[in-house]
Amino acid sequence: MGQQVCMGALLKCPFGVAPGALMVMPISRVLTNIPDANIMDNKPMVNVMPFGMCQSIMNPMVMVATIAAMGALTPMPCVPMTFVPWLPGSPKVLLGNMPALNNSSKLMCMWGGMIGINAPGQFTAMIP
Repeated sequence: MGQQVCMGALLKCPFGVAPGALMVMPISRVLTNIPDANIMDNKPMVNVMPFGMCQSIMNPMVMVATIAAMGALTPMPCVPMTFVPWLPGSPKVLLGNMPALNNSSKLMCMWGGMIGINAPGQFTAMIP
């Protein structure tokens, strides 16, 4: 059983230099103590906040800065590019007609990062 993820969860991207936060709008109207997340809480800069600086060479800003620095990896500000839902979610628990987000779910960034959940934002509600 996984833990239900809610607003304030700490996220980690392998190419980011700092943890990011998950913001959840109270659209599904389900709360543990604060709004709970589903797999569609994946919008960049709305739900998924930046991870400090990005070190992925697949990020065009990092690529250009690295080329300008004669090949020395040059991190640039993170702007998450997350356009697909979190996977797999919890298909047995629906929030807002979508699978609930649990702490084992992953989110792909277009720049190559596999975003994971470090802390779910709460530690009392368990979901399958």
